[in-house]
Amino acid sequence: MTRVELVDAVAQNAGISKKDAAAALVAFTETVTAELKKGEKVSLIGFGTFSTSKRAARKGRNPSTGKDINIAASTVAKFKVGAKLKAAVN
Repeated sequence: MTRVELVDAVAQNAGISKKDAAAALVAFTETVTAELKKGEKVSLIGFGTFSTSKRAARKGRNPSTGKDINIAASTVAKFKVGAKLKAAVN
């Protein structure tokens, strides 16, 4: 499903305009992004939890040349599926 298809589906399911659905989607993604940048979690009971995790610096290998490379430490976004969503998908 693309962003446009998601906006269409949300607009139809909520009975709102596509413009309002697009604005709500943008607000949601910007809010989740801002909270993750601060190191906070965003929990939607039954749906899932957005969080961050730190990855330590490590050694890697360039697959095309075979040379060793250094991979810098980073912070990555994670999503853990909630029980209701997991059950609905199964």
